[in-house]
Amino acid sequence: MGPLAGVKVVELAGIGPAPFCAMALSDMGAEVLRLDRTVPSGLGIDMETKFETLKRGRRSVAVDLKNPRGVEIVLRLVEGADALIEGFRPGVMERLGIGPDECLQRNPKLVYGRMTGWGQDGPMASDVGHDINYIALAGALGCIGEHGGPPIPPLNLVGDFGGGGMFLAFGVVSALFETARSGQGQVVDVSMVEGAAYLMSGIYGMFAAGAWTKERGTNFLDGGAHYYGVYETADGLYVSIGSIEPKFYSQLLERLGLADEELPPQNDRGQWAELRARMAKIFKGRTRDEWSKVMEGAEVCFAPVLGLDEVQAHPHNAARASFIEIDGVVQPAPAPRFSRTVPECTNGAPRDGEHTREALQSWGFHDEEIENLLQAGAIRQN
Repeated sequence: MGPLAGVKVVELAGIGPAPFCAMALSDMGAEVLRLDRTVPSGLGIDMETKFETLKRGRRSVAVDLKNPRGVEIVLRLVEGADALIEGFRPGVMERLGIGPDECLQRNPKLVYGRMTGWGQDGPMASDVGHDINYIALAGALGCIGEHGGPPIPPLNLVGDFGGGGMFLAFGVVSALFETARSGQGQVVDVSMVEGAAYLMSGIYGMFAAGAWTKERGTNFLDGGAHYYGVYETADGLYVSIGSIEPKFYSQLLERLGLADEELPPQNDRGQWAELRARMAKIFKGRTRDEWSKVMEGAEVCFAPVLGLDEVQAHPHNAARASFIEIDGVVQPAPAPRFSRTVPECTNGAPRDGEHTREALQSWGFHDEEIENLLQAGAIRQN
């Protein structure tokens, strides 16, 4: 099921953005074989496997990449794969003997997707880093935060998942599309700095035009405008307002009881702070649910700010089945939607090495050689 059904991908296990890419490809129907280490590693967050939602939908083979026979396993798998994805620092895959040259020699049609924070080259290529560092260099972090306050990290959505994992998935699928025409594989180099900057394309355009300032919290999309932001309600919860267009702004004023008053022009930046304070006082007069009844259905651009424990039960999310449960764990359903090749996800996260025997068998390894590899410590069956 899914538009990528029939595509075979080898995933070199990592953390964060690379598993997100693999999950996205798997959710779309690709057969993604996850190669985990024989010795567990990760962020050190202790939780049951079923909660590791970024690993869902794949089978896991535990391989020792420091064992020459483990390296040969990867190269054998590459021969039957359409793509490989990895998220190691530059040079690691080459030192292991499974870099682009070795893999493309085994399979000239292979799409070799690799993702790093800084890119495969450049002065900082070998430096360590995390999402917050990459989006800082991209100019994204400096734009997010309240006026007069420090930048605020937007979780790790902009670098790891938006500028990293999703761009790797996009790059791999784009390259697969080209390979179907040319018959030749290639390397896809994804930098989270460049991915995060790419997400900022519209902001860079407005900045160049003088329509966006460097000061955080002073622009129409960063909380500076009274008509685009969040407001606290009487019960200590929040609602979101995005009434950018004049026709939506007029509806907002009507629902707030301000339509008949003489107010400053909507985009008079000098009056934004005063208007925000005025609206904040009004929103504090009712609960979040009361405001939902007032605003929903009106052309205001409104939504309640939901907690993670509330999203599944919201009528809209429930009607579209936007969230699913796997092994009792609530998580987002595969997206986007397709009318004919409908994605389906029913399998949760595998334990490291849970499918070593069966997965290798299905990829062409014989029982006797699997036993020999187990005895040699090149693989592990959980």
